[in-house]
Amino acid sequence: MIGMHHEALLHNVIVSSDLLPAIAAFARVAHHASFTRASAELGVSPSALSQTLRMLEGRLGVRLLDRSTRRVGVTEIGQRFLLNAQPGLAALSAAVDAVNESREQPSGVLRLNLSRTAADILVTPHLVDFLEAFPDITVDIRCDNALVDLVGNGFDAGIRLGENLAQDVVAVPLGGKHRIATVAAPRYLAGRKPPRKPEDLAAHRCLNVRLAGGIYRWEYIHKGRDFDIEPSGPLLSNDGDVVFAAVLAGAGIGCTFEALAQDHLDAGRLIPLLKPWWPTFTGFYLYYPSRAHVPRKLRVFIDFMRGRSNGRSPFAENAERHMSTR
Repeated sequence: MIGMHHEALLHNVIVSSDLLPAIAAFARVAHHASFTRASAELGVSPSALSQTLRMLEGRLGVRLLDRSTRRVGVTEIGQRFLLNAQPGLAALSAAVDAVNESREQPSGVLRLNLSRTAADILVTPHLVDFLEAFPDITVDIRCDNALVDLVGNGFDAGIRLGENLAQDVVAVPLGGKHRIATVAAPRYLAGRKPPRKPEDLAAHRCLNVRLAGGIYRWEYIHKGRDFDIEPSGPLLSNDGDVVFAAVLAGAGIGCTFEALAQDHLDAGRLIPLLKPWWPTFTGFYLYYPSRAHVPRKLRVFIDFMRGRSNGRSPFAENAERHMSTR
């Protein structure tokens, strides 16, 4: 009896170990909501990945995914399974990171979640240099206007405006303060009277963006007073690049970060409007979960970005700080 019991326990261990790659694959499919994107990340074919997931569902005896021609969704029981599996997957990832720590060259997949604006202003201009400096690190960037749970979605860090950060994260400032500019192309302003104060925007065609929390209200400051307005116009999009391209083409007035518009302003392709009312924000922060172990791949990325943005190392100068929701 003792021998049979031992064999049963050994069999269970082997089965559990055999399922680990499939469970990890399921987590990536759920993260991307796509077999194509998940297979590209994992380096396997979509058909092989689909077969792996069907094997997992067969072994568990439940359906984890809802498959359609357009997208892949996670079933209710699949969501519960993923929630219970995430701590174990995170522990395995930490174990791999600990091994990588012993290597001379940082390595691994660095998963970042950030807004498209943060990517355009902070990351993209320096990405080539970072990849050349750390060839063993693969940077996986997801641009998303919505705030996400970093741990639950498998991200190492995120980049957002300081005012949008959640509680209990460690935050490192990047890039300094930023102004929000109101701009228009000469083509739009031709034959039109430019707005002299924010209230004048009511008589203009304003192109706006839809954020995760709703339609963006244009923010201004005057004589120490903060206020905002929700202008109306012929174009609304959740993609800021679409709106910015339309502004450049002369379709109407838009709001954007001054840093994104600066080259166009310098070249005369855009005209600044309402400049005395432009508000200033504290800027972007790279943030990550509050925990004792910070993977080396993330530490070198933070040091690299801080060196490019303001020349200081966050770890050398203890620049990290805990943020709370404002």
